[in-house]
Amino acid sequence: MTEAETKAAKQSKSQRAYQWIKERIANHQFTPGYRLVLGTIAAELGMSVVPVREAIRQLEAEGLVTFERNVGAHVAMLDEDRYSASMQALSLIEAAAVALAAPTLKPDDLRRAREVNDHMREILDPPLGFDPHAFTVLNQKFHAILYRACPNRRLIELIEAEWARLGNMRDSIFAFVPDRARESVREHDALLDLIERRAPAHEIEHAMRRHRAGTLQALLSHTHPDQPVRLPDL
Repeated sequence: MTEAETKAAKQSKSQRAYQWIKERIANHQFTPGYRLVLGTIAAELGMSVVPVREAIRQLEAEGLVTFERNVGAHVAMLDEDRYSASMQALSLIEAAAVALAAPTLKPDDLRRAREVNDHMREILDPPLGFDPHAFTVLNQKFHAILYRACPNRRLIELIEAEWARLGNMRDSIFAFVPDRARESVREHDALLDLIERRAPAHEIEHAMRRHRAGTLQALLSHTHPDQPVRLPDL
């Protein structure tokens, strides 16, 4: 095997390990604080620890994993400060992307977004109770329909990087503040109304920022019920 072929095979294995670990963090099979034993993962995947170590480094860069010398790798704990910073960043970049995307969204895109939001509304009060995981999956699908129409591909990359950074926290948000789920559905309706009537870009951008800020406000009010929560003007 040539040096280039060896490098390609190594890269493929590290990406396979990266996806394998990341999927288990996203579906909460590997919960916050879970210890990631490189040798065990390597054995499970049938590879050496080298590509697994590279995958861990990539996940650490994304904020999903922490690594300490002589301690090892663990799934990142829920860091309120990091969550707040990422949500504020997402409020800004996703709002800008949706405002840019609005003129390019086709009737079929808006119809699909309405259908997803209607499905979100339907599962708010199911017979077996509210499922925050199912709601979060649909919520991300709704947002993706809008921001992925943005003509600025770099903005899309930044948004999806922030979604990934928050990946190990998403399910917990609506579990903590289930009432916020109902408000989110109503805000989705209002946002789609703005886009459909071709509202000015600044109105759409402001609505998206307020929508994101509302989720962060709800979470911080829940975790600090005795303290007034002040968010920066988004």
